[in-house]
Amino acid sequence: MAKVCVDEVIRFTSDCFKALGVNAKAACQQAEMLYQADRIGYYSHGLHRLEYYVNDIKTGACQPNNEPKVEKETTSTAWVNANNAFGSTAAHFCLDLAIEKAKNSGVGWVSAKGCNHYGIGGHWAMLAAKQGFVAFAFSNSSPLLAPTRSKKPALGTNPIAFVAPGCNNEYFYLDFATTAVSVGKVALYARKGLRLPDGWALGPDGKVTNDAQVAMKTRSLMPLGGTEQSSGYKGYGIAAMVEILCGMTAGSNYGHHIRSWSLSKKSSGPSNLGQTFIVMDPNQFAPGFKERVSESLNYWRKMEPVNPKLPVIAPGDMERIVGERTDREGTITYVKRILDVSKKIAKELNVEPIQELRIEPRHKGRK
Repeated sequence: MAKVCVDEVIRFTSDCFKALGVNAKAACQQAEMLYQADRIGYYSHGLHRLEYYVNDIKTGACQPNNEPKVEKETTSTAWVNANNAFGSTAAHFCLDLAIEKAKNSGVGWVSAKGCNHYGIGGHWAMLAAKQGFVAFAFSNSSPLLAPTRSKKPALGTNPIAFVAPGCNNEYFYLDFATTAVSVGKVALYARKGLRLPDGWALGPDGKVTNDAQVAMKTRSLMPLGGTEQSSGYKGYGIAAMVEILCGMTAGSNYGHHIRSWSLSKKSSGPSNLGQTFIVMDPNQFAPGFKERVSESLNYWRKMEPVNPKLPVIAPGDMERIVGERTDREGTITYVKRILDVSKKIAKELNVEPIQELRIEPRHKGRK
């Protein structure tokens, strides 16, 4: 593992995109999007994903310099064609539009077709919350979730992000996939040779597997909740709800029609994901919204824990703690594999490799 300065992370990723002909604005926005995931500890969606974005540009699956456009709109809604632009380009466009509509009418609802992966949804919902709004961000994705009682996947991880502002720069922050676990975490267990917990993944026979290697070959994740007996059908239903709000509403690819996202050197065509952004002005409802949010967050934190060493946390506390540490230290720690892949990409694109900070070994007896 090695530490990398925050500015260096953004410099390197934006340089990689620029080397592929991406304009400066789009390159910097995409780099910021990846950094924000790593900043709060969502490492599966940060620098780890760089090779996928690079591959999409190389194969022509994504057209990063394209611009989104509005196809239809009302005072409070809009249907957008993302035009196969970068995920961050489309998300900024849609979110800004939703915020503007919320300012004018109290609510802004924007759905887009022709989208690409936009990183963590919480990043986009947080941008709206920092302006005082309550926000949702939804996206569909490649099939990985097996519907309850099914042997094969038919829905994506279909994440949901929801952020609400409290007082004094405090936020309720929720960002989760509708699968029981991410495929990245299954891959981590496979690399370490660990057994999977029950309720995470299915084997080729459609039964729960504890073998991480088998799970990686099958790539069939269970819904949030796990088995039918443990209410996995609820996670399945939530994933299907997100699909309706995204792919079916936006007229993009949906569910079983979405291509897999891989590192193949041959283009499998645009992903054409569907994404939805909902922004609400809480000032249009009962006064004191932020105060009630903060009061609840603090009440939950002060509840008596089962284990005194593990205090009760409010949604978003872990992301806040990790993000504040990143800001304070000015560095992010990466595992060797991610840094090795980054060096490989740098060589291929002829850009300056990412610069690691030297960590002095700790000698025995040193305090």
